[in-house]
Amino acid sequence: MDNQTIVTEFTLLGLSHLSKFEHQLFPMFLLTYLLTLNGNMLILVLILTNNHLHTPMYIFLGNLAFVDICYSQVTGPQMLLEFYSKKKVISYGSCLTQAFFFMCFVSCECFLLVVMSYDRYVAVCQPLQYIQIMSWRRCVQLINLIWALGSSYSLVHILFTLRLTFCGPNTIHNFFCDLPQLLTLSCTDTFPNILLLFLLGGLFTSIAFFITLLPYAYIYYTVHRIRTKNTTFKAFSTCTSHLTVVCIFYGTLCFAYLRPHSTYFDADLVVAVVYAVVSPLLNPIIYSLRNGEIKNALRRVKNSIITSYMD
Repeated sequence: MDNQTIVTEFTLLGLSHLSKFEHQLFPMFLLTYLLTLNGNMLILVLILTNNHLHTPMYIFLGNLAFVDICYSQVTGPQMLLEFYSKKKVISYGSCLTQAFFFMCFVSCECFLLVVMSYDRYVAVCQPLQYIQIMSWRRCVQLINLIWALGSSYSLVHILFTLRLTFCGPNTIHNFFCDLPQLLTLSCTDTFPNILLLFLLGGLFTSIAFFITLLPYAYIYYTVHRIRTKNTTFKAFSTCTSHLTVVCIFYGTLCFAYLRPHSTYFDADLVVAVVYAVVSPLLNPIIYSLRNGEIKNALRRVKNSIITSYMD
């Protein structure tokens, strides 16, 4: 250890092996980033400024939009800078900070999907008690719990990472500091970290996924007994958007984290792009374009702008 140099910065390779396509890829990723930012910001502003959207369902949807804005900010600017930056480096402290916030926001989204699933269960299966169960106070408590759990989960991993020494290779085959790739660069024993990632991450993901899907079994049973076609369609239409997001989110998350990372392949980078770049963009599209109240809020804003302009 005396003759080894402690690493103080890491090189992010990102999409550098596709440098000959950078002039085509940069506008595409820039457009995706801007659409993600503006799409989620639009949802957040609509929910905050429309009183009829101040319901539990839209409170959680607004928080989901905020989380998507946050974690697209963690990865998006860094990825765009890497396209034309000659020195694709990030300091050790910045790398751990980025990893912390990314894991925090991803885990918060995980818990949000659980809470949104529970909200749909109460709305469909216990509509008469919905206001009492999903009160404003309960929503605030759940949101606070989500952020506390997300921060704690991320902090545990970062504290375990701080015990590691980095003195060998410093190249990360990604466009941001993601924990699995970071662990492969340590010159000290990473077994406790990998074990923590698989046990805590695997347990956390499995339980969250099970709890997210469980309410839909009750929803299906309840809706199946409803003979009114319109009521059945309305109940399922509010759930299909959420289930679509859940499938995309957990599918990419499990592939990215819950498997060995001995070597980093191009497939891993594709998955990283999906869950870090594409997923935050899809969420506002999936939730909003299928939501009548969001569409009506957009129409009211558009009509208000047109009326103001004509006056």
